[in-house]
Amino acid sequence: MATTTEKNKDRYIEGIGRRKTSVARARITESTKASFIVNEKEIAEHFKTEELRKIATEAFKTAGTEIKFKVTVHVNGGGVASQAVAVRHAISRALNIMDGEMRAPLKKAGFLKRDPRAKERRKFGLKKARKAPQWSKR
Repeated sequence: MATTTEKNKDRYIEGIGRRKTSVARARITESTKASFIVNEKEIAEHFKTEELRKIATEAFKTAGTEIKFKVTVHVNGGGVASQAVAVRHAISRALNIMDGEMRAPLKKAGFLKRDPRAKERRKFGLKKARKAPQWSKR
């Protein structure tokens, strides 16, 4: 039979984040050493630019967590920028579940709200969502 410390060691908290068509499922576990894995790769391998890595890990800085975490994320759909925001959203939701006191700074930064902006659908008779063919009087 496992003791309570062994049970807590394997326990993780999961959060799901979305942006446009990207969906991220993040699992955070308290650990002695910090690690960040995205789609079975290191974060630097998946998010090539420093800006995208900063966006993805911004929730930890905003929440002011001193504890080191082992983070594993599965993300698919959309582009890399929307994936980074989806990862941030998922981590923020997981941190909120982990400790309710982190809610205030995360909410103030807007990390707990799903960004609703998405591409508008194309309408018939138009070239794009709103662009109409050139009109001529005669």
